[in-house]
Amino acid sequence: MKPAPFEYHAPTTTEEALALLVEHGYDAKVLAGGQSLIPTMNFRLAQPSVLVDLNHIPELFHIDPDKNGGVLVGAMTRESQVEHDSLIAKQAPLVHETMPHIAHPQIRNRGTFGGCMAHADPAAELPAVSVALRAQFRIRSQGSERWVPADEFFIGFFTTALQPDELLVEVALPSMPPRSGWSFQEVARRHGDYALVGVATLVTLDDRGQCDQARLVYLSVGDGPVEARQAADVLKGQTPTPEAIRAAAETAASADVDPSSDIHATGDYRRHLVKVLASRSLRQAFERAAGKGG
Repeated sequence: MKPAPFEYHAPTTTEEALALLVEHGYDAKVLAGGQSLIPTMNFRLAQPSVLVDLNHIPELFHIDPDKNGGVLVGAMTRESQVEHDSLIAKQAPLVHETMPHIAHPQIRNRGTFGGCMAHADPAAELPAVSVALRAQFRIRSQGSERWVPADEFFIGFFTTALQPDELLVEVALPSMPPRSGWSFQEVARRHGDYALVGVATLVTLDDRGQCDQARLVYLSVGDGPVEARQAADVLKGQTPTPEAIRAAAETAASADVDPSSDIHATGDYRRHLVKVLASRSLRQAFERAAGKGG
């Protein structure tokens, strides 16, 4: 299959790219890594009349520390660079742990950090991780910019808060509080396949060793990242005993998610995986928060 005819533009600045989006509106598509867009164009599931290639805009490629101890990641930064970056490993270990789960090295060599977010695939790992971390997305349009929290950026199935004349230019990953632990877990039929279910988990202990906060954000169980808020409420103020973790896992599976069935797995099996992965990830995250695991 080959794509339908289209105009191709390769701007060298963000301003030039934004001007093209204003000019062409809904007729234009942004090309980042192209790992999702190009196949859909080849199958003619997407037929943009204009393609705006961001691969020649240097300012969109970076990984920098911010003044508050977090990390700023340019939207066009390759996933493989994020995977192997020492600042990410130190300041955003949940991201570092997640990266090898994304597809295969060849895909990560081309795929981009911001492109994955903007695509908003409900089976993708990074959107769930960004919600767990409470990341912030910097979005630019001509003459203005705005910051959007991750939990407000993802609206639904392959849908985000981005408008046709806007670009996601940067993702801010905040630093984790002291006594925090993290874990990323997923189950896939084969390594590199889309996960049947996955979860990004972040917990923080107070000075007494009790749970101050917990976040469990699932992928592949809804139209986007699904946060298990009721499960987190079960843990808050509790000592993270096996019994407390088991209760939270059961709550996540019974009250926080409503997974559907498809050709890959039934809804009941996905619900089972939600419970299993909650137990695994919470146990690992609490051990790390207590300084007992790497």
